[in-house]
Amino acid sequence: MNILIGYKKCSTCRDVEKLLEQKNWDYTFRSIVEDTPTKKELKQWHQASGLPIGRFFNTSGILYREMNLKDKRPHMRDEEAYALLATDGMLIKRPILLHDDEIYVGPDVKKFLSK
Repeated sequence: MNILIGYKKCSTCRDVEKLLEQKNWDYTFRSIVEDTPTKKELKQWHQASGLPIGRFFNTSGILYREMNLKDKRPHMRDEEAYALLATDGMLIKRPILLHDDEIYVGPDVKKFLSK
């Protein structure tokens, strides 16, 4: 089962939904705001993805800038990052696609689906 975690107002998330529909892939949409991923989920996804934890931050978001995370994030331990990300879905890079045992984040989702 495919799970797309995103934000309905995000144009990239809408583009990914269109790609999934064009491919006739079954998927469940999960709102990153209304059903924010938990610390445990973020840890699992981060470890399974092989990506650096920084790739899970929405670095272009208003909240990221307001919290001055550009300077703080590089000094965070992973556990601190998971806890912070779990506080607000708008801090998390979107979309996230859970496909079988694979995790795709941000622009990697469109690249994967465009193959």
